[in-house]
Amino acid sequence: MKRVDVQKVQPEAYRSMFGVESYLAGSSLSPKLQALVRLRVSQINRCSYCQTLHSQEAQNKGVTDLELTALAYWKGAELFDPKERAVLAMAEAMTKLTEEGVSNEIYNDVASVLLDEEIAQLIVLVATMNAWNRIGVATASRH
Repeated sequence: MKRVDVQKVQPEAYRSMFGVESYLAGSSLSPKLQALVRLRVSQINRCSYCQTLHSQEAQNKGVTDLELTALAYWKGAELFDPKERAVLAMAEAMTKLTEEGVSNEIYNDVASVLLDEEIAQLIVLVATMNAWNRIGVATASRH
């Protein structure tokens, strides 16, 4: 069965999403950090289109092949610095929401390496990436 193309049927929704992307492009989170978050969230959500897209993007933003390979198992890999680890933990907690939500431990870890403005930007980044993934998975996106 053919699935709806949200971009074609509701272009205003996509324009709004791209408006948030424009905001994120100007944020103070580094391009490499954003790429890691986008790819890790896409891995968790099993959005194959987004994984492919953001793997390529990550390489262009300075993520090494070794980091790309290890990202799905970042907790056991020593390749990621404390800032990247705290950000990835926050991204995972926001993506795999539990009854606890984002624990104080995870939040405090990210607050120890990011400014308040950057934490807000990270929250918007993860929320936006989750929205893109859900659109992609629901529509079996291949574009």
